[in-house]
Amino acid sequence: MPIKTILLVSFLILSISDLLGQNKAVTLSGITKDKTSKETLLYVNVLLKNTKDNVLITGTVTNEEGRFSFSNVVPGNYFLEFTLDGYKTKNQPIYVGSLSEFLDEGSIELEDNATILNEVVVVSKEELINQKMDKKTFSVADNISQSGGSVLQTMQNLPGVSVQDGKVQIRGNDKVTVLIDGKQTALTGFGNQSGLDNIPASAIEKIEIINNPSAKYDANGNAGIINIIYKKNKKEGFNGKVGFTSGLGALWERKENLPTIRPQYSLTPKINPTLSLNYRKNKINAFFQGDYLYTETLNKNEFVTRTYTDGTIINQQTKRNRNTHFTTLKTGIDWNINDRNSLTVSGLFGTEKIIDNGDQPFFNENYSERLRLWQFLEDELKTTAMATAAYQHKFKEAGRLLNIGLNYTFHREDEKYFFDNILPTYTGKDAFKLLSEEKVADFNIDYIKPLKYGRFETGFKFRKRDIPTNMQFFPGANSPIDSGAGGQATYKEIIPAVYGNYIFENNKIEVELGLRVEYVDLQYNINPDHNTYKSDGYNYTQPFPNVRLAYKIDDSNKISLFYNRRVDRPNEVDIRIFPKYDDAEIIKVGNPALRPQFTNLLELGYKTNLKKGYFYSAVYHRFANATITRIASTVPDSNLIYAIFQNANKSFNTGIEMIFSQEIAKWYSFNFNLIAYHNQINAFAVENKYPIPNTFSAEKQDIFSGNIKWNNILHLSKKVDAQVTAIYLAPDIIPQGKIASRFSIDLGIKKSVQNGKGEFFLNATDILNTLVIRKQIQGLNFNYNSTDYNETQVVRLGYNYKF
Repeated sequence: MPIKTILLVSFLILSISDLLGQNKAVTLSGITKDKTSKETLLYVNVLLKNTKDNVLITGTVTNEEGRFSFSNVVPGNYFLEFTLDGYKTKNQPIYVGSLSEFLDEGSIELEDNATILNEVVVVSKEELINQKMDKKTFSVADNISQSGGSVLQTMQNLPGVSVQDGKVQIRGNDKVTVLIDGKQTALTGFGNQSGLDNIPASAIEKIEIINNPSAKYDANGNAGIINIIYKKNKKEGFNGKVGFTSGLGALWERKENLPTIRPQYSLTPKINPTLSLNYRKNKINAFFQGDYLYTETLNKNEFVTRTYTDGTIINQQTKRNRNTHFTTLKTGIDWNINDRNSLTVSGLFGTEKIIDNGDQPFFNENYSERLRLWQFLEDELKTTAMATAAYQHKFKEAGRLLNIGLNYTFHREDEKYFFDNILPTYTGKDAFKLLSEEKVADFNIDYIKPLKYGRFETGFKFRKRDIPTNMQFFPGANSPIDSGAGGQATYKEIIPAVYGNYIFENNKIEVELGLRVEYVDLQYNINPDHNTYKSDGYNYTQPFPNVRLAYKIDDSNKISLFYNRRVDRPNEVDIRIFPKYDDAEIIKVGNPALRPQFTNLLELGYKTNLKKGYFYSAVYHRFANATITRIASTVPDSNLIYAIFQNANKSFNTGIEMIFSQEIAKWYSFNFNLIAYHNQINAFAVENKYPIPNTFSAEKQDIFSGNIKWNNILHLSKKVDAQVTAIYLAPDIIPQGKIASRFSIDLGIKKSVQNGKGEFFLNATDILNTLVIRKQIQGLNFNYNSTDYNETQVVRLGYNYKF
């Protein structure tokens, strides 16, 4: 549908809506001075009055420094009245908006005196879609149907978010940067996303989806940013929360195994105890969060039929039974040194133990002959340790802040693979070992200065990242493993960046202008004995601007226009040169010649507040150069398929997102999310260098796709709530092919007990067992169809208690 038509339909729908205002906490401050001498004036009477009816809101007196402040001011039009014996009364009109928590009126000059405004804070429940319409915030506790699962499973129900192949997508795009408490960490991957399915949702307070990040955020991730915020209580004294969840998955067999392999997992157990502790007294706040997650999972159960142009047909199954032990411990201290200085020191430790037992049989066209049985055992241990120090200085002027942060992360990946390569005439035993140690140091300085009609932000960030990796292959008899592709490789990255961000706001107009300038120097050094690849790297200095222009139609309707430029830098695993053999004949390999993908985004958003609800709509267009995608190709005289990352041609994504949230009655409310978009990848040709040079070309791919989510919340009584979530994902394009539609329904119920301190919950995901992944892939001389019946149906029962 043309963009103009989409816009017209969207705004016609919005025009029928009832209107309702919103409030936010704001602090207003300033200083009074003598107009002639410019000296500060003490003990000036300052009154805050409503412009509409001249009603007095509050009043104060300037302090010994001539400063004044008002807290908890509701956004609107006001004027300040200044009076002092010997000086003329002065009225100063002001507008208090909702984008900045602190407004500084600067110097107010009286004829023979001056005043100062201090901060105004208005406290309200955090909105799902914020005032700037660049961020959505979701409370994990409200997602009843996914309670007790992982962070990845929780995200499946969030508006605007979908999950595919274990990766989160925002508006159909998986180029997402994941943060923990506003920081990148190896726990979820630097510049990419990983490990989300192993982080217990019980440890998380809320999740932020940032579609249009400002210049203060790292430029990586063109689809946006997901910020995972850990729980942290700041109540006085000693308090905490303890919980326990258990569950079962793979409740019945969805598709029978191919002959002669080991059984697939069924009735898989899930166990998740969690403990949160907090102690606050005087100037100290100490906190601890501990979580353990044990799962057995039918992680993959994919059936593939490969057809080659020479007439060869191969049928295969990849069945992977997975055991995971994941432990996270987070602790720290907040120290309020005095009224203007504070220091937070924290540490996070995570360990993830994965055991995979896999079977991969290969049969001929009619299943009369088994061509190969590839059985593997993966023993993987990932260890993460992170230390963080954050210092904040508050200046005399309310809201003027200096933040200094230091973050160090160590991440070790220790993988061991053991393979049995069983063929009709012999059996070979192969193995490899991979050891990778990632060391990342981040340093940042951020400064915030409130202004009369907004604020100014600026800062500097420096990152140094080293990842030495060593791969050792141990091939057996007649091994299919490429032992010459092993050796050592070291990834080195240095990124200094500076940014500035200016925000202006009056009663009708909002402007946000930002610019981030980033320098990147990346070097990937390879063992010179490698049989295919050589050392490579790149560097650049690039600007990343962001613009937001907003117009407030009235108190309940706003329209915003966004523009930003972002980048997707290849992560270390994308350029890692070592072939991965968890599939014996469809092999994944990195590419050290991979380059960054630069993306521009234009978006027009509109939001109106309804009576007991809201309606939000956004139309966007994203276009990228040097699109990063996996390319699957073959080489002469071989049926092995190599999937290698490459920079394809330009790609485009144009779409619309709508969210409608409404309380129908005291017992029922819902939110409905629709995303519809057009995906296009232009024709391209690339050269795959592994295992030998071969050229791949593809015609233009495009499709209309999207997804629908319908969350229904039922308040069955004062103590019982329930949730029903339905998700539909339309067919979409993937590299060299298409993925079919998917559908699922989740249910959840929770009951409050023990005067609100305790809570029981019961939920079930994919209750109809319909979430099956079907793909079609087209290569130059082959195609294959796959259907993955991995575990998606899980039932959980849990209990939480606050003390």
